[in-house]
Order: sequence, then C-alpha cells, then structure tokens
Amino acid sequence: MPPSERRSRLITASAAVVTVIAGVGVAAQHRVNGELGQRLDDGFTAALVSFTLGLVILLAVMAGSRRGRAAFRGLGGRVRSGELRGWMLLGGLGGAFMVLSQGLVAGILGVAIFTVATVTGQTAVGLWIDATGFAGARRAPVTLRRILGAALTLAAVVIAVAPELGGAIPVAALVLPLLAGLGVGAQAAVNGRVRAATGSPLAATTLNFVVGATALAVATAVHLLVSGLPEALPAEPLLYVGGALGATFIAIQTITVARIGVLLLGLCLVAGQLLGALLFDLLAPIGVPTTASTAIGAVLTLVGVVVTALPARRARGAADPSAA
Repeated sequence: MPPSERRSRLITASAAVVTVIAGVGVAAQHRVNGELGQRLDDGFTAALVSFTLGLVILLAVMAGSRRGRAAFRGLGGRVRSGELRGWMLLGGLGGAFMVLSQGLVAGILGVAIFTVATVTGQTAVGLWIDATGFAGARRAPVTLRRILGAALTLAAVVIAVAPELGGAIPVAALVLPLLAGLGVGAQAAVNGRVRAATGSPLAATTLNFVVGATALAVATAVHLLVSGLPEALPAEPLLYVGGALGATFIAIQTITVARIGVLLLGLCLVAGQLLGALLFDLLAPIGVPTTASTAIGAVLTLVGVVVTALPARRARGAADPSAA
C-alpha cells in the first residue's frame, strides 16, 4: 500500500474515532444536564444555564474569526435575497428543546433510556426529511429496508422501558426525549442549509445557540414567574460543562464530516452516544438503573440505525435508488 493511501486511511480512521468520542460527549451532556436539573429541581433553569454557557464560548470564538463574523452579519441579507427562508434560522429551537428535555427528564429516565428515545426520534424524522427534501436536503425514497430500521429503533424503546413504564418511568417523561429527537433531526437539516449558504460552520452554530438561548430565556422567565426561583446553584463545576460539551461536539462534527461523510458521521455519533450512555449509567447512574433490557434496547437501536442508514447493495451494476 502506498504511503499516501496508508496516511489517508489513518486520517479517516482517526476522524471516525474522534466522532465516536463526540457521540460520547452527547451522552455526557445528557448526564450532566440531567443531574443539574435534579439538583436545581428546575429543568428550565438548568437548560438555560447550559445553553447560555455554550453561547458564551461560541461568541468568544466568533470574536477571533473575521470570516465567521462576516458570515453571521450576512444572514439577514441572505434571507432578504431569498437564498434562505426566515424559518431556516430557527434551528436552535430544536437544540433548546433537547437541552430542556435533558434537564427535565434525563435524571428520571437515566442516560441510556433517554439516549435510545432521542435516537429513535432522530431516525424517524430522518426518514421524513429524506422523503420530502426538507430544508433543501437531498431526497431519498422511503424503502421497506429504511422503514424496518426505524421500526427496530421504536422496538428498542419498548424493550428498554417496558419493565418500568408506568411505574418508575412515567409515560410523559418518555414522550419528551422522543419529541426532542424529532427536533434535533430537523435542526440538523436546517443548520446544514444555513452552513451551506454561509460557508461558515461557526456562523451556523452560533446562530443555533443564539436562537436556542433566547427561546430558553423566555420560557424560563415565564416558568419562574409561575413556579418561583429554583434551589441554590450547586457548587460542583462539572455540573456546568453541558454547554461546553455541546459546543465541542458540534465543532467536532463540523470538522470530521468532510473526511468521513454524513452517513459514517451519523453511525459514529450514534455508536458513541449509546456506548457513553451505558457507561454513564453503569459508573455514574442517575434515574432508572441500567438493566439487561436497557442494554438490549441500546444494541437494537444501533442495529436499527445501521439498517436505516446503510445503502442497499447494487443489483447487476445498477445504481440503487434507495441509497441514503
């Protein structure tokens, strides 16, 4: 094997490994924000703190990037010219709802079940995005194989929560991460469209956090007017790294996707999320303890995502029309 090809394969493998680590970071954010919400007894305030700290980090990076600032300032002009629709700037609402769900129910469900539920929501909305070309995404027909993959992820949720559903796991608590997964899937499509229009991942990510932090500030203000102030802020610094984790794994995705592609990126992220979720539930548990059914549900989720995402084999040299 020529040295150049060996080096290229090593870089690709390294990018895949780093992306798996980013997926572990997603699970870590679930864990941190879930405990912060429990300690404050207020998921709204926990979500706002996490998102705001992530925004502060991104604004600091933006201050040192002339290209990023120029792209961000040009967003209004791109909407006026019709290159972007106004609603395409609202992708941060999906991320805000995800972080809010973490603060409200991740501490009840545990990281593994929360992750299985969100991945299922992402897989389902991914089918819809592929079928409709939402936000300019490339269309891919919904085939029996892809429906089977989505059904497997839904079955994984049932298996993971069946022993505790209606008892330790309220049905309403499971609905939130499922909806959050739908929102995050739509957010990815919208943010990708903004990133393509501006040519700046930093501008798209910063816009995401500005919109999300604003929405959470309004929702939290209303919540506090009704419910009163939360408990005193806990002193442990690790409980406030959720925003930094979010900014970091988004940056990693932005860098590695150019090397490994969207398909492998998604699979690596899911693998990292599920691995991290099981590890956190075993080593630093919150919520419902990990059981054999939880682990089976996590593995089945990964199988379902792989079935949904991988292109079918080509027959007789013809292009497969169902390829994602």
